Amino acid sequence: MEEDTDFRVRFSSLCFITDHLGFHGTIKSSPSDFVVIEIDEQGQLVNKATNEWISKVLPEPNNFAKKTKLDFQNLSFKEGSNQEVNIVTGCSDDDQNHQSASEKEDTINDGTSKGEEKVDVLSNLLDEKTNELLNHFACDVKEKWNSKTELIGSSPEFSLGRILDKNQRAILHSAVRQKFPFLITVGKNSEIVVKPNLEYKELCHLVSEEEAFDFFKYLDAKKENSKFTFKPDTNKDHRKAVHHFVNKKFGNLVETKSFPELSYNAGNPNVAITVRFREKTHKHRKRSLFECRDQKVIYTAFTLRKENLEMFEALGFLAIKLGVIPSDFSYAGLKDKKAITYQAMVVRKVTPERLKNIEKEIEKKRMNVFNIRSVDDSLRLGQLKGNHFDITIRNLRNQINDSSNLRERILEAIENVKNKGFVNYYGPQRFGMGRKVHTDQIGLALLKSEMVEAVKLFLTPEDLDDPVNRAKKYFLQTEDAKGTLSLMPEFKVRERALLESLRRFGMTEEGCIQAWFSFPHSMRIFYVHAYSSKIWNEAVSYRLATYGSRVVEGDLVCLDEDVDDEHFTNSKIHLVTEEEESANTYAIHQVVLPVLGYNIQYPKNKVGQWYQEILSRDGLQTCRFKVPTLKLNVPGCYRQILKHPHNVSYQLMEEHEIDVKTEGSHIDEATLSLLISFDLDASCYATVCLREIMKHDF
Repeated sequence: MEEDTDFRVRFSSLCFITDHLGFHGTIKSSPSDFVVIEIDEQGQLVNKATNEWISKVLPEPNNFAKKTKLDFQNLSFKEGSNQEVNIVTGCSDDDQNHQSASEKEDTINDGTSKGEEKVDVLSNLLDEKTNELLNHFACDVKEKWNSKTELIGSSPEFSLGRILDKNQRAILHSAVRQKFPFLITVGKNSEIVVKPNLEYKELCHLVSEEEAFDFFKYLDAKKENSKFTFKPDTNKDHRKAVHHFVNKKFGNLVETKSFPELSYNAGNPNVAITVRFREKTHKHRKRSLFECRDQKVIYTAFTLRKENLEMFEALGFLAIKLGVIPSDFSYAGLKDKKAITYQAMVVRKVTPERLKNIEKEIEKKRMNVFNIRSVDDSLRLGQLKGNHFDITIRNLRNQINDSSNLRERILEAIENVKNKGFVNYYGPQRFGMGRKVHTDQIGLALLKSEMVEAVKLFLTPEDLDDPVNRAKKYFLQTEDAKGTLSLMPEFKVRERALLESLRRFGMTEEGCIQAWFSFPHSMRIFYVHAYSSKIWNEAVSYRLATYGSRVVEGDLVCLDEDVDDEHFTNSKIHLVTEEEESANTYAIHQVVLPVLGYNIQYPKNKVGQWYQEILSRDGLQTCRFKVPTLKLNVPGCYRQILKHPHNVSYQLMEEHEIDVKTEGSHIDEATLSLLISFDLDASCYATVCLREIMKHDF
């Protein structure tokens, strides 16, 4: 594997805890040389087959939705009760009779026939003058939009006055939005205020106004078991933009799926996006036990095997195939890209049978799913005991100027780390593989609420001439998100999602905030954690350089001997006293250092002073480690400075390589490879353990 000189410089300042000489070698020559298998909380390897596969097809959960807020039975109509309600505005011909095929199936009616008279609900709820003014306000908004005139200043408003009766307010809210889907209603101390619906205008940039009109009517009606279907579309990028808009704006209410038409050209498929309500929206009334059981969200657990694939890219592909969104997946931890990895996952709203049906499709992306079964809940980060590693290190050789027996050097190094452990640094993959920009730099910008700077850092190109970096370079030169999208390859899911948001919202501070929301929360918080991890690495190096392996006054120690992760509370953290230092009460493996956050305490010695100086250096002396605009809260945690590998086994193997020197002449040269296996606790890095063994930065 080609070594990254930038990382060698970045990690060369890190300490070692052992004193053997080490050796050189190459890791990750291929993904099969680095196998990672998650260990679940029961201590079982997740790649082991289980007998829990649910073979029968489980029913899809019923999609209960709220009843429409408009209670037609309580409204009085002059012509009687058997009438269809006219919910179409009379502003212009373009706004009338907008009803898609899917909407026709779900039309709200009360036993009407085609020949019966339609009634304007609002005329029964508002006095004539207010109703007329409301119609003028709606027409003014539409005229400005249709003329491409931007609304200057604050958004215009129209008050319907105060309505003291709560039920009447609810009916009026719904009636306005049903008649004018391009407007929204807001309640202020019993007053109903009407404003332009900017999300409606935004959707009109993606679909026809007819579709936008029908879609917002569908959203407000919240009709039980109803669906809405956009017009079929052959443009995949355009469909992705519609999916993204709906899920970003209304993902907590509805979900989207794409379905090809029954007869379509395989080379240019006509695909329609269907929207349906999520199950959790039906909370307005008590349900029977039978309904509760049917409404329960389905969770399907499985083991994901992936090869040479970034985890977020894998999740994006699975989400598309299953018709869900990436945030519907939960997992216990992130895994390496250049490796073969096995990890537990849980997906919401997908039955075991449905997941099993995509097995063949995902094999093309070097993924497999197995151990498929129903479970009761999702996974959370850190919900694992650790990871098992099977690693092959090739091209073994002595350190420079070391003439000792190589086999003895290797055995000495492994035994030394087995007994003494290794410094528990965060590994280089925590900070990304870029040479110019690392994830911790993006995290620092986010903590300082420098949203535009964070976007620019994310889209900073490397010194490589490939489509991805050419697209990034173009963006930094022009800030043209639309043009950059046309250059950015399809497989760069995160970059395209960010650019799509920037295209809609602009390269402003607010626009960049919206762009960061195109990433799931787990990804946004990842960048902030990367910064905290970098500072922790620097802190442990300073701690060991200052005090060595002695436990000194002011150190923080963990009182729980069984801790195998970072999730322990302040109550288990103890501040070492002068008397305890003199009595050697604690050992170095009990010492912890804080990972930055709002709920941690610092050591009361030179290390604590160092933390404060670093925060001041980075402009975070007043930082509360909360970014409200991105909904990020970072409480912090504690991390042991030393860790030990468990269940270590190893084998040296000779590989014979034939080096062709001249035609007809061969030299058969044997090289050593090391096959090593071990287990590490959660949040420990195999590359860091190997660094301690080999005394070699990767």
